[in-house]
Amino acid sequence: MRARLAFAGLLAAVLMTAAPPARAVQPDEIMADPAKEARARDLSRELRCMVCQNQSIDDSEAPLARDLRLLVRERIAAGDNDRQVIDFLVARYGEFVLLKPRFSPHTLLLWLIPPLALLGGGAALWAYSRRRTNAAGEGGESDVELTTDEKARLERLLAAEPMPKKPG
Repeated sequence: MRARLAFAGLLAAVLMTAAPPARAVQPDEIMADPAKEARARDLSRELRCMVCQNQSIDDSEAPLARDLRLLVRERIAAGDNDRQVIDFLVARYGEFVLLKPRFSPHTLLLWLIPPLALLGGGAALWAYSRRRTNAAGEGGESDVELTTDEKARLERLLAAEPMPKKPG
C-alpha cells in the first residue's frame, strides 16, 4: 500500500513539473502564420503590462495586456517590422512600456547606477581592507611608539600582576 502511495505521489510530482506553463495568450489571439506568431510572442515578452508592471504582456492576463497583444499582432499583420511595432507602442504609451529600457541620454543614469554601485562597493571594500592592514601593521603590532611615561607605567603593571597560568 505504501509503495502504491509513494508511486502515485512521485507520478503526480513528475506530471506537475512536466506540464507546460500556462500563458495568458488566448487561442483566438494566435496568428495563422507560425513565423508571424513567433515574432508576436517575442515582441510580447519585451513589452510591459501597464497594469501588472512587473510582467510582460505575454504573461499577463489583464485586459489591457490582451489589447496590447492584439495591437502587436495587428501591426505585424499590417507588415510592420519589429522596430516599427516597438516604436509605435513607445510613441503611444511611452518608454515605460518596454521591460528593458533603451540606452539613451535620459536613461543613462538607469543603466550606469548598477555598475557604479558595484565599483563603489569594491572600492569601499578595498579601502576598508587596506585600512585594517595598515592599522594592524606587520605582525599585528602597532606603528605607534609609547612615551617614556607610558612605558614606565606598562612595566609597573606587568611587574605587579603575575602571569596567569595556561590550562593544560
